[in-house]
Parts: sequence; C-alpha cells; structure tokens
Amino acid sequence: MLVLFAALFAAIVYRWISLEQWQRATATEIPGTPTPAPTPTRPPVISGKLDTAKLFNGITLHSSVETIPGADATMERSQPDSYVLDLRLQARVPSPNKTIEELAKVSPQLPTLLPGLASMLSADPVSPLYAQLYDTKIRMLRENLARLDLLLSRHNFFDCQTVLQLQHPQSHRKALLLQADMDVDSDGSDADRMPASTGAPTNFKPSTSYRWPKKTAAPNPYLAATEDELKRAEAEYALATTAPARKSSLRNAIAQLRAEIGTLKKYSFLIGAIDPFIVVPGAFTHGPAPIKPGDYALVVFGDSTYPAIVGDIGPNDKVGEASLRIAKQINPLSTPYNRPVSDLKVSYIIFPGTTDKPFGPPDLEKIQARCETLVKELGGTSVPLHHWQNIIPPSPTPSPTPSPSLSPSVTPSPSPTAAASASALPSPTFAFPVPSPVATAQTNPTLAPTSSPAVKRSPTKKRKP
Repeated sequence: MLVLFAALFAAIVYRWISLEQWQRATATEIPGTPTPAPTPTRPPVISGKLDTAKLFNGITLHSSVETIPGADATMERSQPDSYVLDLRLQARVPSPNKTIEELAKVSPQLPTLLPGLASMLSADPVSPLYAQLYDTKIRMLRENLARLDLLLSRHNFFDCQTVLQLQHPQSHRKALLLQADMDVDSDGSDADRMPASTGAPTNFKPSTSYRWPKKTAAPNPYLAATEDELKRAEAEYALATTAPARKSSLRNAIAQLRAEIGTLKKYSFLIGAIDPFIVVPGAFTHGPAPIKPGDYALVVFGDSTYPAIVGDIGPNDKVGEASLRIAKQINPLSTPYNRPVSDLKVSYIIFPGTTDKPFGPPDLEKIQARCETLVKELGGTSVPLHHWQNIIPPSPTPSPTPSPSLSPSVTPSPSPTAAASASALPSPTFAFPVPSPVATAQTNPTLAPTSSPAVKRSPTKKRKP
C-alpha cells in the first residue's frame, strides 16, 4: 500500500510540473504570434437605395432571372458559376449623313446658308475620323462595362451625325464639317483681360489648349485656390497616418497641381464666358489634315453663322462642344450645366491649317475678317456672319480735369469715362450683356468692388439664366 501511495503521489507531482511548464511555454509564444482576424460569418450587405435609371445612364434595360435545378446549397455556394450575372450591351453604330439631302433633313437652312456646300461633297465625303470616333466609343464601352456608372450615356454615344471632308472645286479650300449637338465649355482664365474669376462649375479647368505667355504681372484668379489645394495635399501626404494607397494617389495629385500652378503663373488662356471658340476631340488633332488650336471655324445653327476658333481639345469619345459665349448667343438660357442645343442640328465647319502664330488674346475683328475670307473660299454665305463685340468690362479710369477754357454758359458734356461706359453696353442681342461698372455702381452700390477697383464681377454672375 505504501508503495502504491508513493507512486500515485509521484504521478500527480509530475503531471503538475508538466502542466506548469506547458503554460509558461504558451505564455511566451502567444505575444509574438499575431492574432488572426476573425473570419466573417456572412458577406457584407450592400445597403442604401440604388437609382437604376442613373446607374444605367439612359440605356434601355432588359432583365430576367433564369433558374435551373442544382445540387445542395452547401455545394452550390462554393461554385462560382452557380450564381451569375451576365452583362451584354448591344449598341447600334449609326451611319453618317453623306448627301446634301441628308444634311438638310437635320439642318434645313444649311444648303441655303452655304450655297457651295453641294459642290464640295465628293462621292464618298465621310472622313475616317467618323469611324475612328465610334471605334473609340465602342472601346470605352468595353473597358467600362463592369462599371455601369462610367458608361457613355445614350445622349453622348449618339452625339455625332456625321464628319465630312470638304474641298471647294475652284479655290481648293479644304474644310471639315461636323454635325452634332452642343455641350458647353466654360473653362479658361486670363488675369490680363479679366482679373476676376467667372465661376468654377463642376469639372472646370482654368486653362485651355489655346494659350499664350502672360503679358502682365496680374495673378491668375484661380492661382490662390490651386496653391491652397496643393498645400492641403502636401500636408496630408506628410502625415504618418496616411495609408500607402492614399499616398500614391496624393503623389500623383501633387505632381499635377505643381504643374498646373506653373502653367497658371506663365500663361493666359481663353475664357469660356467671353471668347467664341469650339472644342474638338483629341483624335482630330492627328492625321493627314490635323486640326490644331487656333484654327478658324464656323458654327452654323438655324439661320445664323458664327465665326470662332478652335480653342480647346476634349476627350476622344465625345463631339460637339462650344464656349459659353457661343452657347449663350444661341440660347440665352445656356449655363455650364444646361446645353443650348440637345439635338444633332449644329454644324461645325473647321478650316485645318489656318491657325495664326504667335498666339495671343483673341482679336474678334481679326477672327471676323479671317472667317469671312475663308467662307468665301467655300462659295460664300447667303447671310452675313454674326459680329462678335468685346464684352469684357472696361477698366475704370479717372475722369479728366475740366478744361479751364470751357465756357460757363456751355453745358458740360459727359465725362469720357461715362461715355465709354455707355458705349461699352452691348445690345440685348449679344451673347453676354454686361452692365457698365459705372451704371451698376449707381443702381446698386453694394455691387461696386470694395477690395480692388480693378476687379470686375464675372459676366456669368451678372445674368442668371
């Protein structure tokens, strides 16, 4: 019995020592081993209300649910092909207008406005740029099919009626004719001509492709905001808590902002609210007859023809865009968010290779004269081109001291400043009526600038659509 008791006691002691050693070993190993994240018992649930109409961006949607018998739920849950959504986008590629009759169906006044147009249409006048444009649209659809919110809308897919190559049989003047709608470009800034900003709507850019070296030391009106944005990006990038993925994004943003700041300090640009210009896709700047910024152009809508220049380069998959100045002349209700023409009834006639260098602030009279000459080489127009007037508010100048020789009996004439202000008032038919700074200050003193008399209010702020 004594021997059995001793053996039992030894076994208990040995077991106790073994447990003690195991607990110590476990205690030293656990802190060095990272605790694995718990496996979720259910996938994340998509919450919130989805607007299907916006998600599919104007695309006609045909949907159905098909079911087939399967194995048990445990088995089917593990099979990728057991729960599938198939996406198939069907898009009809439109055919371009080729004949004068087809062009007239869209724009009935076009043959009358341009009597020589019919003689400039060859047997196959369609430019390769038309097929290239829709090839680009289709490629973008394929690339973005998994992102329905990024697909081109129905409006933007069918935004071009035709792209035709024209050449007059006698003058041999070449031109490119587009039939499209008209979106609005409000981009651009120029502190030399307009120190105040004209507003910054969504997707606004203070620069345009047409640019020239600054002529004064006046800072760009959007420079300060861009510099502040750069400081915020650099401060976030310097934080130790900023995630690596976010830092990579910030690094690219910082590089772009620095480049933009350098550009704003060095150059002046067109102003969408002031200057008559159009936008062409980037792909149109390549090829046998490339279109470049500064090339002269005509915008034809209804029974009017508007002289313009190519002022900006846009994305490769969209056509039909003009400056806010032109848009407001066609439709006074136009804004950066409200296009003047949604139908494909606008004709853009561009004259490749006609740009004049060096670039500089737009000379409206020169644009008028050059476009009149160029359109004569296409057979002329049946109505005069629209005449643009300078609508940039004049800088206030002090009234001159009255001449001592002025007779007291003679009624003094208005000061040159008041006369200039009165003559600067555009008629209601012009694109962008801008009240005179003098008249504005008299009718509403609160509108007079208080911080800097040289800064004028933006024309877009003067007139609400």
